[in-house]
Amino acid sequence: MAEAHQAVAFQFTVTPEGIDLRLSHQALSEIYLSGVRSWKKRIIRIKNSVITGVYPASPSSWLFVVIAILATMYTRSDPSMGIIAKIQEHLPVSQSMSSQCQAVLSAVLFSTMLWLLLIFTMRLCLKQLLSYHRWMFEQHGKMSTTTKIWVALVRIFSGRKPLLYSYQGSLPNLPVPAIKDTVKRYLESVRPLMNDTEYERMTKLAAEFEGSLGNRLQWYLKLKALWASNYVSDWWEEYVYLRGRSPIMVNSNYYGMDFLYVTPTPIQAARAGNGIHAFFLYRRKLNKEEIKPLLLRSTVPCCSYQFERMFDSCRIPGSLTDAVQHWKDSDYVAVYHKGRYFRLRVYQAGRLLSPREIEFQIQRILDDPAPPSKGEARLGALTAADRVSWAEARGKYFSSGINKRSLDVIERAAFFVTLDDEEQGTMRDDQPASLDNYAKSLLHGKCYDRWFDKSFSVIYYKNGKSGINAEHSWADAPVVAHVWEYVLATDSFQLGYNEEGHCKGEVDSSLPRPQRLNWEISPECEEQISRSLAVAQALADDVDFHVFSFRDFGKGKIKKCRVSPDAFIQMTLQLAYYRERGIFCLTYEASMTRLFREGRTETVRSCSNESSAFVRALENGEPADVCRRLFRGASEKHQQLYRMAMTGAGIDRHLFCLYVVSKYLGLESPFLKEVLSEPWRLSTSQTSIQQGELFDLVNHPEYISCGGGFGPVADDGYGVSYNFVGENVINFHISCKHSCSYTDAHKFGDQIRKAMNDLLQLLSPNQKESSKTEESQPKVKKEQ
Repeated sequence: MAEAHQAVAFQFTVTPEGIDLRLSHQALSEIYLSGVRSWKKRIIRIKNSVITGVYPASPSSWLFVVIAILATMYTRSDPSMGIIAKIQEHLPVSQSMSSQCQAVLSAVLFSTMLWLLLIFTMRLCLKQLLSYHRWMFEQHGKMSTTTKIWVALVRIFSGRKPLLYSYQGSLPNLPVPAIKDTVKRYLESVRPLMNDTEYERMTKLAAEFEGSLGNRLQWYLKLKALWASNYVSDWWEEYVYLRGRSPIMVNSNYYGMDFLYVTPTPIQAARAGNGIHAFFLYRRKLNKEEIKPLLLRSTVPCCSYQFERMFDSCRIPGSLTDAVQHWKDSDYVAVYHKGRYFRLRVYQAGRLLSPREIEFQIQRILDDPAPPSKGEARLGALTAADRVSWAEARGKYFSSGINKRSLDVIERAAFFVTLDDEEQGTMRDDQPASLDNYAKSLLHGKCYDRWFDKSFSVIYYKNGKSGINAEHSWADAPVVAHVWEYVLATDSFQLGYNEEGHCKGEVDSSLPRPQRLNWEISPECEEQISRSLAVAQALADDVDFHVFSFRDFGKGKIKKCRVSPDAFIQMTLQLAYYRERGIFCLTYEASMTRLFREGRTETVRSCSNESSAFVRALENGEPADVCRRLFRGASEKHQQLYRMAMTGAGIDRHLFCLYVVSKYLGLESPFLKEVLSEPWRLSTSQTSIQQGELFDLVNHPEYISCGGGFGPVADDGYGVSYNFVGENVINFHISCKHSCSYTDAHKFGDQIRKAMNDLLQLLSPNQKESSKTEESQPKVKKEQ
């Protein structure tokens, strides 16, 4: 137990001769350096708070204003119009201060007030400017004069070199749409899904709601919008995520994949060494707010508040509702390997361990032959089952003693690491099946070898492949994708490996060994773990997954057809689903609302009157010209719906909040109840590459993530995630459930492939697709 002795700064023993006191200089040195590191971080936070607090001005601009006011005073003019004199009259100063000093002090106070007023004015102007959204609805490449002037003004008022959170105080609040507009858009969205009788009934329910209860609920919602930063986000997090009592594994958590066709090193410990080091480099940038805020079209800022809980966070189960708890900068990660849990410290003497040193520590864990303690191996299954049973077990078996201390180590860790004993990725003998297995492994693993409550868990496989599994309540996929892109790029292009595949650098062999976590699992707790594992395993076994790269063409050829790539994919999905089922379904596409403060997502209802008209025309054999015209109309409608969702004019978040208000008031609304109970049988999401500058897709097209995916939202539906890689590749992740007799991920994938080619043939009938596309695509070097 050398680690335990090193963790104690002093020891004393009471003897007949007195007290024998022994100090550990190493431990005291660690305490001192830890304190220095903590104070450095506090100073950085204070400095960043000041810079962000005065943005879009800068702290140095205060000195400029003071000098300007003092200079005008010495020219015997009064820029304050008597205010400085009034301040001087009421200044509580001692008699020893000269009148000249009093005048200077009064001028400094006036300058400070003027400076703060200018900051407030600039921030207010920027907030008003960022409330303008007409630029988004203008035709791509054609900017109106009004928008050009607006862009110039935004850049003037935006200041220079913004930090990650600099724009937070200037972002507009999410507006509350008018009841009549939301109801009208809702009825339009469900028209292709209902027959005349059903639609007439729904129209009556909507009219009754709009004319009576709706206005009352709207009043409360507008009151909240005036008071809160965002009238949706806190309720969305609480009621959609934290109050859900079903397992978060599969149902809520999502995953991200490694490079598809290349593995930087086949050595598991080395890959983990570089990866963990890169994560902590990112956290350092995050703490210093050096990460650039997301700017749409290099001008319009997006909200960054979701980054705050990325590290050192964990979802804590409760009987009625969970909670997301966030701690300050942990200096370690929690590691799982073959049924054992470890604490791996990544800081030594106040410095971040090098990748080679982390690899050395990881290898120590891999080489440790000790077996798991009684009940330890499958402990993680508690986080994979329903939340009530986990909350009860946590309170009963993990609320005190050694179990609480070990659980605290996991929950307070920077993040969770799994050293998986399997190999995953693209296998030569069966590439399609290997990708499907890879996706399922990242989504749920063995149901007990991930800690699904952590903000994110990183998985490193035996063959060097990696992946990430993220909890959904604290942030949406683009935020996790941002750190994952950084880690993949830093791992391969900055840190790299030596010729043997090990991390670069030297090793301090005196590093203390990773600390093994200890548990005392009672037989009753073991029974609960077994029950939780049975629930989780049944859920995992029911998931059907299919992942494939579509290489016939990519967004490059789609854009040549003068169509939005996202609209093209959404029309593809509508056509594929209709061909498989013969009906249309309620379709969910995630859109962000980060143009507003604390914005998260909104729903784009992709199944529209226009899209259904196009699909029917194509399937009924209408002339190509008619189908092309209908397709253009459907894709333009989809783009319009997407833009409206992004600019706060969506449907579902407004209706959701009205429903929450009705529940608080104890009122029943047949209309809202029916709206909120409708199943999303086709849930879709696009994962965009945000940091393309970190990758070289021209010379190294194989060095890019395959994207990520999620489980099906409805028991009888599909979950579809897709991402565009360069100009020639589109990756699809399709999920559904085996228990549903009419869903099949592989068959739906075949329908998507066919629909993709049929739509391109429709839009560009005279082009020779396959041969020219394959010749123009960069060659991807596949793994041996």
